[in-house]
Amino acid sequence: MVRQDIPLPDGPVRTCIGCRRRAAKRELLRVTVGPDRDGRQTVVPDPASSAPGRGAHLHPTRECYDLAVRRKAFTRALRLTGGPSSAPVGDYLDSRHDDDRPHLATD
Repeated sequence: MVRQDIPLPDGPVRTCIGCRRRAAKRELLRVTVGPDRDGRQTVVPDPASSAPGRGAHLHPTRECYDLAVRRKAFTRALRLTGGPSSAPVGDYLDSRHDDDRPHLATD
């Protein structure tokens, strides 16, 4: 049964694996599995949504990332065995947050 009181956005809709809220695909960050420097599986950001393979979606906030890590949602959503590192996603979100901060002039 679809809830009538919550309007869905136009276009594709996905569910955030952190907070479990539905949102327009364009508002979420896609993550997928890729190799790290040592060749082990790790969860990596896919901001262009162009990487092949299974993906999962996450609001690009530290809160949703932390919820996804705590709930082990990356492992379930990406159908992985073991506990792959999701540190590259956290690093990506931190770098985006740093870019949003105003830069102070040093002169």
